[in-house]
Amino acid sequence: MQWLIQHPEFLENNLYIGGQSYSGIPVPMVVQHLYDNREGGGSPPLNLKLRGYVLGNPITDIHIDRNARIPFAHGFALISNRLYQSAKANCNGDYVNANASGQQCELKVIKMEELLRHINSEHILEPSCRVNLTRGENSTLQRSLMENPTEFLSRLGETPYYCLNEMFLLSEIWANDRDVREALHVREGTKGQWKRCNRTTLAFTKVVNSTVAYHRNLSMTGLRALIFSGDHDMIASYVGTQQWINSLNLTLDDDWRAWYTDGQVSGYTESYINGDFALTHATVKGAGHVTAAYKPKQCYAMAKRWFAYYQL
Repeated sequence: MQWLIQHPEFLENNLYIGGQSYSGIPVPMVVQHLYDNREGGGSPPLNLKLRGYVLGNPITDIHIDRNARIPFAHGFALISNRLYQSAKANCNGDYVNANASGQQCELKVIKMEELLRHINSEHILEPSCRVNLTRGENSTLQRSLMENPTEFLSRLGETPYYCLNEMFLLSEIWANDRDVREALHVREGTKGQWKRCNRTTLAFTKVVNSTVAYHRNLSMTGLRALIFSGDHDMIASYVGTQQWINSLNLTLDDDWRAWYTDGQVSGYTESYINGDFALTHATVKGAGHVTAAYKPKQCYAMAKRWFAYYQL
């Protein structure tokens, strides 16, 4: 709100709120707040042109997302059908609260978790890689990049296995560069070391475990929503995403079908409506968590079509 007050030239633009991963928790709440206060409360009122929201690989309901790991893993042959069917019967389909279903359920869940222990949850086909670096390691990498960028980039793939996380290091090196921070007008002293995923120093308390109710409220509006999933993401799998979307009881408008980029299948999509509300769910074939990191071209095509009100 404050940013738009300071930059009123953007008020005429259509406004969409978006995010990925854990943004699936705050974004629906922010959209609900903006929708309820879309005139802005200022003088004169802002009259926001709020049109919808976009969420990629969204964490939406902690129980649903965690529980969906098991049927997802079974579907990709990471868990045997015999073990899955036995666990499903003993746990009544609830693998998160296994202790409530008795010892047999607990034993089955322990065995399934052991099978998944060395699987990269962000992308089940990728090797497990270390992401977090110490400040000293990051400084060494930054110095190496600054002194000989060509050699640095050429050596990224020299490890015994290629890790996409290696490329994520570049974003931290770039964002913490003094010249970049000056160009982005980051005020001195307002932000220390920038981290791609800051799980340790942010001062907040998690009190919301599900935003399904917010999605249900928003489905009563005239907004649009694009929800997309990497089909190899086990953190916020398409299985769980489909489950909470189905719980909204929307009307199916466009049944499950393939969507394409350059004549090739890029994933699958389905669309729902509820009055003037419209929700599109899409999977991106071969992508993980987060989707755009693995399939940027396909994600760009998907977003461009959706924002232009075209079918995927």
